[in-house]
Amino acid sequence: MLACLEVGYRVGWRRTEEHPTAHEGIGAIEAAIFALLGLLLGFSFSGATTRLDARRQLIIGEANAIGTAYLRLDELPAADQPEMRHLFREYVDARLDAYAHIPDMKAFYQGVAQSGQLQQQIWARAVAASRNDPTQNSARLVLPALNEMIDITTSRTIAINSHLPGLVFTLLVWVALSSGVVAGYAMAKRRRRSWLHMVL
Repeated sequence: MLACLEVGYRVGWRRTEEHPTAHEGIGAIEAAIFALLGLLLGFSFSGATTRLDARRQLIIGEANAIGTAYLRLDELPAADQPEMRHLFREYVDARLDAYAHIPDMKAFYQGVAQSGQLQQQIWARAVAASRNDPTQNSARLVLPALNEMIDITTSRTIAINSHLPGLVFTLLVWVALSSGVVAGYAMAKRRRRSWLHMVL
């Protein structure tokens, strides 16, 4: 930005020496570029806030899904419950450990893979246990809760990779740099640089 201000200032200074009326009409261009910059910044922050809120809702949803599935383990035959509860504790630890490694995405995906293996074990044990349940309560109550618990992990993994699109970010950078050039050009109407504006 400072380099662009300086480039704009030097170009504006040379133009002023050659053509005293070179700065006429620059106000409308300045206003348009700064308005576009403000609009892009507003959309960027709005999108970031939306993504943050969505991630928070997914965290709450996953916590609730795990809690519901854990409570419904009571519907399984008594012999199968201790092992399932142990697997659940390992699963929760694996999920927490995966998210504790962010921003190291390699470690994060390793944690996600580990929790995925535990999901498969939990699902296989639940299906096997439900076959031994003559009331079929476990199949009606436990399996749907486990399914929801597993599905929400995909939503969270996708949400963690949702960012400002590269094209929008590039446009934002270019408009910001262009606004620096235009501001520097407009500053050339003065005899000296405005250090206050440059610092800001």
